[in-house]
Amino acid sequence: MKTLLRGGGLLVRLGGAADAGLVRVLRPAALPSLRILLGVLFVWFGALKVAGVSPVAAMVAGTLPWADPHMVVPVLGAVEVLLGAALVSGVALRLALPVLAAHLCGTFLTFVMLPGLMFAQGDPLLLTEDGEFVMKNLVLIGATLALIAHAPSRSRNLGPAWPLPAPSRAAVKK
Repeated sequence: MKTLLRGGGLLVRLGGAADAGLVRVLRPAALPSLRILLGVLFVWFGALKVAGVSPVAAMVAGTLPWADPHMVVPVLGAVEVLLGAALVSGVALRLALPVLAAHLCGTFLTFVMLPGLMFAQGDPLLLTEDGEFVMKNLVLIGATLALIAHAPSRSRNLGPAWPLPAPSRAAVKK
């Protein structure tokens, strides 16, 4: 066994080859998959708001108490559907992605407007179920920022924009 692991032994070389193969297969699909799945999520959640069956409608309405909840929830839902459709289709990404990031940042207004709903016993370290639901948006913001960093600068209509070209073999070996 020592021989297999010592100084670039067989298992190390096989593991490196498997890793390189996995990267070669996953790299071209990773960002498009992230974009499309994030888009599907926003179409789904937005459609629930538009249809008036969203489980977070009361939280949204409570976060924006100055707005008519019968207007703001469906309008936010429609915006989410449009953003999701842009992500799924790959159209207008340079516009949709920053708007999506801003929208996701806006969800943290809930912690200011409804702290009793977000924190257990008033402790900012003890999130409630609703607090965890909103806090997970940090991951969605991170995903959106990754997509912004890698989004093509040209519109889909002007040429091949997505997926990005696969890196050279030399870049994969790094």
